[in-house]
Order: sequence, then C-alpha cells, then structure tokens
Amino acid sequence: MQPARVRQSRFLSRVLRHAPASIGLSLDESGWADVDTLLARARANGMPLDRAALDEIVALNDKQRYAYDDAGTRIRAVQGHSIDVDLGLVPVEPPERLYHGTATRFLQAILRDGLQRGRRRHVHLSTDVVTAKRVGARHGLPAVLGVRAHAMHTAGHLFHRAENGVWLVESVPRAFLDYPVPEIDAGA
Repeated sequence: MQPARVRQSRFLSRVLRHAPASIGLSLDESGWADVDTLLARARANGMPLDRAALDEIVALNDKQRYAYDDAGTRIRAVQGHSIDVDLGLVPVEPPERLYHGTATRFLQAILRDGLQRGRRRHVHLSTDVVTAKRVGARHGLPAVLGVRAHAMHTAGHLFHRAENGVWLVESVPRAFLDYPVPEIDAGA
C-alpha cells in the first residue's frame, strides 16, 4: 500500500476502533459509521479521504480490518476496539491450538499473569505461528506463545472469530499458555 494509503488506514483504525469522537463521528452500538459522514468528518479534520481511497483501503488492507455493510453505506472495524461496541459475534468452538505474538519484553508479565486484554476489548489470537510472529515483531523482538484454545473452551472460556479470521477471547489464563512453543522448537 502506498504511504498516503497507510496514513489513511491508520487514521481509520484510530477513528473506527478507538476515538470516533476525536473527529466528531458517532458509531452505532455495533460499531458502524455512515460512510458519507466519515468521509466528510475526515476531510474536515485534515485527512484527505474519498470513497475511492476508502474502497481501496477496505479491499487491500492486509489484515482485513474494515468491512462495509451489505448496502455499502456503512463501515466498521471488524475487531481491535478499545471502545464499547457489540460486533454481534457469536461464541464458536476454537481449534485445538491458537497463537499469540508479543514482544519478548512482555514475556515475564505474561508468563506470570496470563494474557490480558489491556485497553482493548479482547486478546487477539491467530491460527498460525507466522502471523503471531509478525504481530509480535511490531512491538520489538518477537516471541510466540501457544494457547491451548480447545482446553480453554472446554473449561468454559468463550471464543469468538472476527470477520477477518482473528480469534478473540477476554483473557488467557497462564495455565493455558505454552512457552516455548513445542512445535516451533521442533521446526514446524
């Protein structure tokens, strides 16, 4: 994605996931914003954004962070919110194993306290080591933790899967974490 689109995508992420009021935008209870209003408020706040650029960002975002409604008149972030929204996700049974990428500087706290959602509404998990490592690398030297997701589910923890394939859970207790991850050490 070209630099202007990256800036616009980051702007959308901040506005649709964390701070819609910062540009005078309102989201409904499910996180949807009117596209025309979003575009007008973005331009009024110094972010040059039109429908063609928005369409490109939605279509090409490597993490598929955004989605239009069926009519194409509303847009929302599909996960990663720190504000209170109800994405309408139903609990689903997770696979046996999921992964979480983090920076090594956070390992000591995670291994002591488990994975906590922090400012976000959920802990984000991926289905593969490569994605988890890429996520962890955004914050420093990456580390990947294994999550015994099916065992958590059996113990009563609720899992959701966002439209973009990211698995979401409120927290991951230490008892369900593996570090180091055996399959990584075995070269899988």
